[in-house]
Amino acid sequence: MKSNRNMQLNVERFSMRRAVRFSLSLLLTAVFVLVGSQTAPANQQGKGSAAPEQQTVQSVVAKQAALVSEFDVNGLKVLVKKREGSLTVAAGLFIRGGSKNITAENAGIEALMLNASTEASANFPRDRMRNELSRMGTLIGYSTNNDYSVLSLACTRSYFDRSWQMFTDVALRPSFTKEDVSLVQQRTVVSLRDDTDNPDSYLQLLQDKMAYAGHPYLNRTEGTADSVAKMSIDDLRKYHDKVMETSRLLLVVVGDVNSADIKTLVASTFGTLPRGSYKSEPVQQLVFNKSSVEVTPRDLPTNYVQGIFAAPPLTSPDIYPMRVASSLLRDRVFEEVRVKRNLSYAPDAFLRTQEANVGGIYVTAVDANQSVHIMLNEIARLQREPVGADDIQSVIAQYLTQYYLGQETNAAQAGELAQYELIGGGWRNSVDFLEKLSAVTPADIQRVAQKYMRNIQFVVLGNPRSVDTGVFTGQAE
Repeated sequence: MKSNRNMQLNVERFSMRRAVRFSLSLLLTAVFVLVGSQTAPANQQGKGSAAPEQQTVQSVVAKQAALVSEFDVNGLKVLVKKREGSLTVAAGLFIRGGSKNITAENAGIEALMLNASTEASANFPRDRMRNELSRMGTLIGYSTNNDYSVLSLACTRSYFDRSWQMFTDVALRPSFTKEDVSLVQQRTVVSLRDDTDNPDSYLQLLQDKMAYAGHPYLNRTEGTADSVAKMSIDDLRKYHDKVMETSRLLLVVVGDVNSADIKTLVASTFGTLPRGSYKSEPVQQLVFNKSSVEVTPRDLPTNYVQGIFAAPPLTSPDIYPMRVASSLLRDRVFEEVRVKRNLSYAPDAFLRTQEANVGGIYVTAVDANQSVHIMLNEIARLQREPVGADDIQSVIAQYLTQYYLGQETNAAQAGELAQYELIGGGWRNSVDFLEKLSAVTPADIQRVAQKYMRNIQFVVLGNPRSVDTGVFTGQAE
């Protein structure tokens, strides 16, 4: 009885999701029709004019691009996006390179350096920094990924000037006191030692070791417990001096700010850094020649499964149909695995945004064989059967809604500009993706599914006796 009730709830939730997606599709279509009706007379006056919806998309792209200013200060690339009326400001100082900057021996040094930097600086000792940040509601933080790192600032517009002083002091003159470094280092080591306790975290570690063998991404930017424990204050100071050169950095600011004012602020702070001679080299793309599966024994109530395949980078035209294909796959595996069969609570299909990119599928299930078999069948269906135009339109509407909801904050917009500038062929690609996404055809989706969704690299954490590896590699009897 409980199982039937859960199944009914799942169906109801999926139906609601479908209804929302359909409504979003109607809303997007209505916007195009409304704008089209207003511009129709002009379009009819000349041959070769763009369709109303195409003009709408191009107008949105042009308006977004016009909000961004770019300039150079002593070799430092700066992007400023003006959001008039915004009450907050976000800034990020991005360090190029990511995993390419480190080795197995010093993995985690960039993350530890940034983390320790946020504790205190020359002009803002620990207690003073905590008090001022708390008083203003300002946040100074950091994050890292395989391709780059960032020291970030988020503050209200009224406290931007003072927050900028603290932000630049943290970036340029971190204290690296013995007490601060020791505290951050101990916390990091403890956290890293716990990575195998959580099944999802451990699964990701296993996936990285399998997929990134011989690749720079194998060097974890967060490091390992052993590598981080060996680092000294002198190591952090030397690494800080190494990366703080303008050729390695990118600065992005988003808010109700004037680009000329930002240029003046940058010239007296980050612009004083040495230029250096850093040249960003592209990371090699991933290639998987055949499917594989590795099973790691773990006494768990369910099996954790993830499989990845090589995917197009942000610079490839294939990324647009791939986004639609991945969204379609996600919805289909949700319906088939969870709603119809109740095999798993959270089956998923995903597409990442790395320079050497991957997509994949994920599921936790007692019956891993049946779940994976169904998911692989859905991939085969995408490869074999053209997708209807209505399905494409509704998926694009859903994708755009989720995308724009995720872009509501200045920090998110700063991150998007930086991502495209660093690994996506330039920041302008972050605003014209709407036009390219709307041009995706059924043939495009079928083509990228055939090209990329193959030779899947699976990792399984759970009971080896319950896993038929032939199902995962397509060699089951």
